[in-house]
Amino acid sequence: MKFEKYAISEAIKKNLAQLGFKRPTDIQFKSIPPILKGEDVLAIAQTGTGKTAAFAIPMIDRIHRKKGRQRVFGITCIVLVPTRELALQIGGVFAALSKHTRVKSYPVIGGVEQDAQIARLQDGIDVLIATPGRMFDLIHQGFIRLDSLETLILDEADHMLDLGFIKDIQAVKRMLHRKHQTLFFSATINPEIKKLAFSQVKSTAIRISISPDDPVAANVSHAVLFVEMDDKRFFLERFIKEHWDSKILVFVRTRVRAERVAKAMERVGIEALTIHGEKDQEERSLVLSRFKEGTVNLLIATDVSARGIDIPDVNYVINYDLPDKAENYVHRVGRTGRGSHKGVALSFCSTEEKERLEEIRQFLNREIEVVKIGKNDYDFTLTLSSRKTGAEALIEEHEAWIRSRRRKKS
Repeated sequence: MKFEKYAISEAIKKNLAQLGFKRPTDIQFKSIPPILKGEDVLAIAQTGTGKTAAFAIPMIDRIHRKKGRQRVFGITCIVLVPTRELALQIGGVFAALSKHTRVKSYPVIGGVEQDAQIARLQDGIDVLIATPGRMFDLIHQGFIRLDSLETLILDEADHMLDLGFIKDIQAVKRMLHRKHQTLFFSATINPEIKKLAFSQVKSTAIRISISPDDPVAANVSHAVLFVEMDDKRFFLERFIKEHWDSKILVFVRTRVRAERVAKAMERVGIEALTIHGEKDQEERSLVLSRFKEGTVNLLIATDVSARGIDIPDVNYVINYDLPDKAENYVHRVGRTGRGSHKGVALSFCSTEEKERLEEIRQFLNREIEVVKIGKNDYDFTLTLSSRKTGAEALIEEHEAWIRSRRRKKS
């Protein structure tokens, strides 16, 4: 069924059409009706499948209709998220979908001055998107009140619970003075966290699971290259130079690694941006903006950018370092192949990381295609279906690089 057939306001339908959204994704199709009815929902769906719109569309419609019938005061809905970048992104989705409606939304995050946020809150909003720290600061200062709250939404719910935010969630619930709706959305969830999540929703909550056996969207092709740690930067250089026009997101383990890899690329004439927790919020926002706009096509990131960030047209995700947790692989590679777009996830795996690779394979419940280097260093095979021609060129370049290194050693 197309969005134009849904029983939602015409303003929202117009906004969806302008954004190019014609039909709901599976998670949207299954989530929107129960949310409109006010039911609790716990939803698990692959990255890049439109989870934000799945809760934003019905929430905007409900608030818009209610404000058309009666005067509404105070915050009606809170969306709690684990990272600042995700809060800003969700704020953008709400802003785009609520144009020409009566709904006002606003993201509140830490790492920036609070005065502008306080002024905006005092003007009055309906939907608050927030990270827990700043939200509780403003609650304690009296600038946020939850008297009118009807819906609590957790995005990246597994990460929120895993990070220990359960006490914050319970604290919010204790502040509520009326019957309320709770929505949990995530791409991955383990049995322990699932049990914790179920304890926070009604026993009648709607449970939705889209493609539970394959947590990564089918639009993403996976490949792994076995390469020793000291050689990774050379492989990355060759790959980037074979794909100059592509947008490439590289994940590393630590902020120190991010800066080192960026400097290594810059030494060979490749401009790179970095994003990690050591940068202040203004700098992180500027980096993401430049990468999204395409002024620089290489971003090197820690897992601060692996959760929920929607960056348009990322062609490749490269796991320069394999993640410590298998589920983080899903969130990393979910930055490509979003919506109807195709993407490639390439992992560099050193000898000491092979155990992590096996954990990832088991978590995905699938094999990962392998870029093999034969015993004689010239026996190459590759099955990167989405970009085979470019990858074959990469191999030819690497073969030449091996020869040049041998000549230098001799």
